[in-house]
Amino acid sequence: MLNYKQLHYFWAVAKAGSIVRASERLHLTPQTLSGQIRLLEEALGVALFLRVGRRLELTEAGRLALSYADEIFQIGNELEETLRSRPESHTIPLRVGVDDAVPKTIAYKLLTPAMTLAEPVRIVCREDKLVRLLVELAIQRLDLVLADRPMPAGTNVKGYSHKLGDCGITFFAEPRLAARFTRPWPQILDAAPLLIPGKEAAIRTALMRWFDVRQLRPHIVGEFDDSALMQAFGQAGIGIFIAPSVIADEVQREHGVTIIGRTDEVTEQFYAISMERRLTHPAVIAINDTAHRELFANLQQAR
Repeated sequence: MLNYKQLHYFWAVAKAGSIVRASERLHLTPQTLSGQIRLLEEALGVALFLRVGRRLELTEAGRLALSYADEIFQIGNELEETLRSRPESHTIPLRVGVDDAVPKTIAYKLLTPAMTLAEPVRIVCREDKLVRLLVELAIQRLDLVLADRPMPAGTNVKGYSHKLGDCGITFFAEPRLAARFTRPWPQILDAAPLLIPGKEAAIRTALMRWFDVRQLRPHIVGEFDDSALMQAFGQAGIGIFIAPSVIADEVQREHGVTIIGRTDEVTEQFYAISMERRLTHPAVIAINDTAHRELFANLQQAR
């Protein structure tokens, strides 16, 4: 039978990157850790680490073992939390991955309906690149991924993309910066300092194509994978920035910026990606229904 204490020692060393660091965290001697990992390797009949100079690197078997260990200890933590909680205070867990490209305000608006169910929900949010979140979804560490695009073609993950809605984009500028522009919209953007989403954002290509069609040549002064960081630079007056029109009022109010123009010729789309073709998780159903019925519905009617 697998010795889970030895597996935990292996997992700790793999996460720490060295036996010395892991021994400090576990309050054990390096010799003890080395001995326990050696016993685990003997029991499994494979080498889990290779020594490269002073560094330890995982073997192919070690990487496989680490993926299982991650899941085992996560499930163990969830089991402990479930058993410690009182039956009358049982909550529905909702593990959500949020793609870096999705604005935080949009993510908040999409997830809020899950927190208003009759049965309480405990939400756990992870933010990362879409490709890494899809891996987490595939091994069931996540129930849902929020993204600005459907699941990419050719992905080795079996999942389903549920479109939540779409909207145009709005351009903002810090008031003193906005006051410098006197040309009509959208010519105001020509040669103007502009902050744009990073290359991994789905809207990036459509935005650049729109500039070409309109024969606009803004001066790009910054590219950002994180929309919140882009908005912070925009608030400081570094350049004009964009956000989905569905949250234009919140962006204007929270950052004290001025709306200088809008377009529906460039749209942002938002998706819920799950392992289910037909949604069954009550919190995910609430997210999907509210997005269609309220969040994006008003914008569709206004077009």
